[in-house]
Amino acid sequence: KVIAIDEQLRVIYEDNVHFDKDLPEFKTQGGVYIHSDRLTVTSPVLMWVKALDMILEKMKSSGFNFSQVRALSGAGQQHGSVYWKKGSIQILKNASSELPLHQSLKACFSVSNSPIWMDSSTASQCSTLEKAVGGAQHLASISGSRAYERFTGNQIAKIYSQNPEVYMQTERISLVSSFAASLFLGAYAPIDYSDGSGMNLLQIWDKVWSVSCLDACAPGLEEKLGCPVPSHSVLGPISPYYSQRYGFSPDCKIVAFTGDNPASLAGMRLQEGDIAISLGTSDTLFLWIQEPTPALEGHILCNPVDSRTYMALLCFKNGSLMRERIRDDCASGSWDEFSKALSSTVAGNNGNLGFYFDVMEITPEAVGIHRFNRDNQKVVSDFPKEVEIRALIEGQFMAKRIHAEKLGYKVSKYDEKA
Repeated sequence: KVIAIDEQLRVIYEDNVHFDKDLPEFKTQGGVYIHSDRLTVTSPVLMWVKALDMILEKMKSSGFNFSQVRALSGAGQQHGSVYWKKGSIQILKNASSELPLHQSLKACFSVSNSPIWMDSSTASQCSTLEKAVGGAQHLASISGSRAYERFTGNQIAKIYSQNPEVYMQTERISLVSSFAASLFLGAYAPIDYSDGSGMNLLQIWDKVWSVSCLDACAPGLEEKLGCPVPSHSVLGPISPYYSQRYGFSPDCKIVAFTGDNPASLAGMRLQEGDIAISLGTSDTLFLWIQEPTPALEGHILCNPVDSRTYMALLCFKNGSLMRERIRDDCASGSWDEFSKALSSTVAGNNGNLGFYFDVMEITPEAVGIHRFNRDNQKVVSDFPKEVEIRALIEGQFMAKRIHAEKLGYKVSKYDEKA
């Protein structure tokens, strides 16, 4: 996706490339390959490069004036990683403006299909990493999260253990965000603090790589990652390739790219004490936090806007699909009926409470429907329909608050009165 804004933040251009539809030659579904083990999920690196070529060509043919662009930055899906083959830096630096970039870079990657956030094939590497640093809580205290299968450190450890020669052929490992920044910079872009804190490798307090975490994943890893930088760093001017091919000003600055979750915190202009909740298939909660307490559930990331503070991120798998199921069961599939039922009951639901997990939840690790009445007795049968609807909504939001507070979020007395 691309968006261009002027100095008044007015959108002057936007467009997108759809991987499956616009780049059918890669044969992806939803932009990814789900492998036969159903655990390994990857995306072809060259598809991302070709998509960038395609979107810039679309802008060019629409008459977009690249010479007016003063700076550019971007966001990439968190946890994906890209593996540059030895010698690639020279090819990237000297790419011919006569050719689309994907043609110049086609032999540059030691791993052609990048592991991405949907991958869950590294359980053994997660276990090894947690043991190496003294347990899951200790790893969370260092890196902001316990070991997660999609996190980059564990993906690197898997590549090193299964294909050590591929790892040895790799001179630089980028995140998707720093990879995209590298394409514009014509040099390897550093990983930023915020996206870097989704790797199980960064000491989030000192903003340096944790030696114990690196050593547990693969040898010589620090050199392959480069030095992390603040998320708002100006990395340098745009590569001459873009000036020659598209007419960008040579003075156009490249600002560090970051992950999609930190970018959401920045884009929504959250400030200390604010919470944003995305009500999607999974519900995501993120907040600006001053003094985090990393826990076994949820994630603490470096704040992309202010490097001295943090952001907390919680993901709840039973989100809109759970709400839709209760809507279908209790409100004839109508959101209007659902809303009326919710309004017809009082806050607190007369002490009736429910936790609804159709699929195994991430936060907390639980499954099933759990109903409690005002006497704290577990109720197995259904609540009346309107009580069920309020129990679902109140249960979901209480869980969000409780888990946010576990990570260090404080609700002030002023907030409670409000």
